[in-house]
Amino acid sequence: MKTLDIFDWMTIVVYFLAIAGIVLWVIRKKQAGTEDYFLAGRNVGWFVVGASIFASNIGSEHVVGLAGAGAGDKLPMLIYEIQAWVVLMLGWIFLPFYARSGVFTMPEFLEKRFDARSRWVLSIFSIIAYILTKISVTIYAGGIVVAALLGINFWVGALATVVLTGIYTVLGGMRAVVYTEALQTVVLILGAAALTWIGLDEVGGWRSIKETVTPEYLNMWRAASDPDFPWPALLITSTIVGIWYWCTDQYIVQRTLTAKNIKEGRRGTIFGALLKLLPVFLFLVPGIIALTLKMRGELEWDRPDEAFPVLMSNLLPSGLRGLVAAGLMAALMSSLASVFNSCSTLFTVDIYKKLRPHTPDKKLVRIGQGATVIIVITGIIWIPIMANISGVLYEYLQSVQSYIAPPIAAVFLLGIFYKRINATGAFVTLISGLVIAAFRIILELFKDDFDQGSMWYALGNMNFLKFAAWFFLLCVLLLTIVSWLTKKPTESTLDNLTFQTITEEEKQRNKSSYNWIDILASVLIVGIVIGIMIFFNGK
Repeated sequence: MKTLDIFDWMTIVVYFLAIAGIVLWVIRKKQAGTEDYFLAGRNVGWFVVGASIFASNIGSEHVVGLAGAGAGDKLPMLIYEIQAWVVLMLGWIFLPFYARSGVFTMPEFLEKRFDARSRWVLSIFSIIAYILTKISVTIYAGGIVVAALLGINFWVGALATVVLTGIYTVLGGMRAVVYTEALQTVVLILGAAALTWIGLDEVGGWRSIKETVTPEYLNMWRAASDPDFPWPALLITSTIVGIWYWCTDQYIVQRTLTAKNIKEGRRGTIFGALLKLLPVFLFLVPGIIALTLKMRGELEWDRPDEAFPVLMSNLLPSGLRGLVAAGLMAALMSSLASVFNSCSTLFTVDIYKKLRPHTPDKKLVRIGQGATVIIVITGIIWIPIMANISGVLYEYLQSVQSYIAPPIAAVFLLGIFYKRINATGAFVTLISGLVIAAFRIILELFKDDFDQGSMWYALGNMNFLKFAAWFFLLCVLLLTIVSWLTKKPTESTLDNLTFQTITEEEKQRNKSSYNWIDILASVLIVGIVIGIMIFFNGK
């Protein structure tokens, strides 16, 4: 790979100076209290909300991994990148309930809808899951990317990125996170779009790609009998994971809670949904371009995950390479900043404030800053552990969300759609679901120690997409049955927390928060999603 030259480094320096400028501007604005520090004062416009949603989702490992999927015959994974319609669900279905309840966190919403038990389970589990998976995977993959791009030592790249991101997250809070993410979104899109454009020109357009890799390669829909990506299970499980990630996970939802009102928040999700369609063209297509050039003998790389950096270093001119490198670092930093801030919010609001409810706002902000520092240090400690983990276990960490999602998605979905669901049903489903998820991961890790004809081997070896689909059905049944067998929730506790208990006043207020433009934009986005599904059908 070509190394970065002086013009590339100048571009990277300009990017970091811009980040520093935004952070200094935010720090100079006084953080008045917890709402200001954790939710940017609930005063953010739709553009910044949408850009923040997109930037939080796209990590450097995401960019490289998606390009690797395009280059490594894993096109069915594309379905996770066209979930713009699920992002719309956040704005149209879930956000009004969250905004009306005035919550800071998703566990806090569960307490309002059910009781404190569900809040505690989701709070503690979310923090542990973020540290063990999201933070560690992002730092490890990001360190590799930064080291490869900048030609520096892995440890230097990983530590520098974590420390820099940690500093501005601690000092600036949520306001620093969302405004830097708006800039990072622009940098990432410009850099990746330049690579896609130049790459398509280099290979002679899409028709030329199709002729080289064959139409069958470009089919995202595999047969129902496919051992890796059976389409029915893929469609069901990707939707379940999508609802959990986009509509109920603190990491994403916290961005929408920073909005001035429901109208701005919903428009932010519509804009975020539109941006969510871009990774297909910005990251997946470059992977397919890299494969095309390799098949023609014009490009060399050993592993599919190398496709994006190799294509970038070989095709882009001086200066533009620096822009894409800055974009990849932006992706890494925005993901880290989001998860640092979300962990800090969960710990401060759902654990510390719950234990000490009379703590003054200023002290809670300091607690949040301290929590972020501890989380940053924990992330650094996890770097050597991730570096020594085998590739197989690393892949398991990527599929863990398919086991985490079913119980949480079931509780949130049925919780707002069906008023008969009660606190006991939610608690039992969350606890049972998380135990089953942990059990499945253990079985998957040690399946080779069981006899191949045994039930334990079959459970551990079952396709993760099929397992997650059946697991979700089990959670829905468990939630419904336990709720019906136990005490019915009282109507007074359900006000404006389910579709069946929204007051007429709130219905009118919600109706006035959107117009025909919001509806038309949402319909167009769904149309584009369907168009992409049809386009990648191998014909």
